[in-house]
Order: sequence, then structure tokens, then C-alpha cells
Amino acid sequence: MAMPRLSGAAAVLMLVGAANALAAPASAEGRYGLGRAATEAEIAGWNIDIDRDGRKLPAGSGSVARGRAVFAEHCASCHGEKGEGGIGDRLVGGQSTLASAKPVKTVGSFWPYAPTLFDYVRRAMPMNAPQSLDDDKVYAVVGYLLNLNGLLSDDAVLDARTLPAVRMPNRDGFVPDPRPDVP
Repeated sequence: MAMPRLSGAAAVLMLVGAANALAAPASAEGRYGLGRAATEAEIAGWNIDIDRDGRKLPAGSGSVARGRAVFAEHCASCHGEKGEGGIGDRLVGGQSTLASAKPVKTVGSFWPYAPTLFDYVRRAMPMNAPQSLDDDKVYAVVGYLLNLNGLLSDDAVLDARTLPAVRMPNRDGFVPDPRPDVP
């Protein structure tokens, strides 16, 4: 059995009426009536961003040696035993290639600030279990990656004081935003 056809005007009126019926309770309440306001604790749990200067880096520390073990356990299956790449991105090498026809963007060649590397690893890695590494493990694996790229010695230990002091090779390689409305 075929559905009856509505005229264009009748269809519009029906849609407007339905929209008004749905909107009436929401406008009376002043909100949609869904969900609830987040608690301060819930907001704090997601407010974990680290800026390029290392503000809000957490307490803790990690050594290059510990990072080697953490990387082997949590990262090497995707990024290769020494960060050379695999199913995941290459993390090591590429220095002096960014201006070439085939740039190799890695932690050591492209990444501009070490604290933002910490932020990325803590939020997004390992890909199958993001945010599963505690802060000490994140410091350690970041230290190991910096070591593999020749930026830290084998006996280095990273923490909230030492990580921002690491000067990345491409720190000055980005072009400032020329828009007048962007500070």
C-alpha cells in the first residue's frame, strides 16, 4: 500500500509543528534537559594539557634506561624496536630532511617542543590503550625517544624541570601565524 503524498505546504507545516512541540519543553526549562553539568573532579581529569613551555607538567620522573624497557613493552610492536617505524610512524632520524623533496618527519627532525611530546604520548599512546601509561613511564619513554634521536645522553633522567630544557632541533622551524587577530 502506498503512503499518501502531502503537499509541500502541508509537509512544511507538519515539520514546523513537530519542531515546536519538541522545542516547547526545552525552552520552558532553559536547557535541553539532557545530561548534567560536569563536576570539578571530572573536568580536572581531562584538564591535562601541557604547553610548549612545560607548564602543568606533572610530578614524577623517568630515565632513558627505564624508557627503553617501557618502549619495548608498549611501543615497539608498532614503531619498531628502535623507533624506525613499522605499522606505526617512524620516530627516529630524519634530521636535515625537512627542506628536501622527501622530508622525514620524526620526533628528532620535526617535533618543535619536548613538553608537547610528553603531552601527546600521555594522551594518545599506546594507540590501543591511550592514557594507560603513568607519568613516570611517559617521562621515561619520552626520554628514550629523545635519546634515540641524539638529544639526550644514555644516563639522562627527565622530570618537570629537565624536560622543558631540552631544545628540539626544529624549534625555530615553524612560521609564525601572520593573522593580526592571533597573538
